[in-house]
Amino acid sequence: MIERLENIEKRYHEVEKLLSDPEVLNKPNLYRQLAKEEDDLREIIGVYNEYKQVLSDLENTRQLLEDDTDSEMRELAEAELEELEEKKNEIEEKLKVLLIPKDPKDARNAVVEIRAGTGGDEAGLFAGDLFRMYQHYAEKNNWKIEVLSSNPQGIGGFREVIFLISGKNVYGKMKFEAGVHRVQRVPQTEASGRIHTSAASVAVLPEAEDIDVKIDPNELRIDVFRSSGPGGQSVNTTDSAVRVTHIPTGMVVTCQDEKSQHKNKAKALKVLRARLYEKALEEEQAKLKEQRRSMVSTGDRSAKIRTYNFPQNRVTDHRIGLTLYRLEEVLRGELDEIIEKLQIADRAEKLKQMD
Repeated sequence: MIERLENIEKRYHEVEKLLSDPEVLNKPNLYRQLAKEEDDLREIIGVYNEYKQVLSDLENTRQLLEDDTDSEMRELAEAELEELEEKKNEIEEKLKVLLIPKDPKDARNAVVEIRAGTGGDEAGLFAGDLFRMYQHYAEKNNWKIEVLSSNPQGIGGFREVIFLISGKNVYGKMKFEAGVHRVQRVPQTEASGRIHTSAASVAVLPEAEDIDVKIDPNELRIDVFRSSGPGGQSVNTTDSAVRVTHIPTGMVVTCQDEKSQHKNKAKALKVLRARLYEKALEEEQAKLKEQRRSMVSTGDRSAKIRTYNFPQNRVTDHRIGLTLYRLEEVLRGELDEIIEKLQIADRAEKLKQMD
């Protein structure tokens, strides 16, 4: 762990230095990328500095115990040693969590899709409640919401509503909302006061970003040959035509429009990059489609992640066994406690996998 922390500290100082480099300041994209990296590393460096201080204090206290024969001083040093050992263990646990590799998608904006499931009109009203809950939560986090499409149903209800949430680390928090949400309450239209159970499904997807297509020159085969006109007639006496083969995918691009081999190669690579981008985009869309399908299940009440019980003023998250008796506050966007505990459980699971 210490070796990893030392490497991170070294990289942090490198990034700090680069951010003051005039060449970097003139490259906005690179500057933004480095500024984000510095921001990501700052927390772990702060905790690591605290850890080094505790280790230094421990060493000094142990030395004091060895050198000092005064019984009162020894007693104070022993008490301090105990506190420092406890603090050291706490910081080590914190560092282990911080060293868990972050999902790069966590920093992205999120597209949220809410669909009414089983329960008829009541499910549509509940979908509306969830939408407003996320609106309040977004406001508390200084995020922005943009409705992309909606299918309203009745007063305040939706058959479906899809919206984009923009801000800092949106997907990293909102991804825990994906799944089937169940509500138990007496509908306004229910004369007998009977409790109904209905459901709505929530899908949370990271906003797609431009895919940066990098082409490894070692994965290309470049063939040059003479351009030929209609009927095989030679139109060029030099090997200016270029055929580029991308070995991993088998994609082949040929270009012979220009008299210059260099220009033909540049054009061929441009076409290849566009085709690889399209392929990567299709693969990402397929992955997101599968992710969406796995999140929403069938919208059936049995495949639930959370229950909102109005008669008992209770919200239960079934994944971590958390129950809160403040349903109205949760529906007003007070989701921090639930999401933080889900994040802790997620980190704990990742820590187990690292051991």
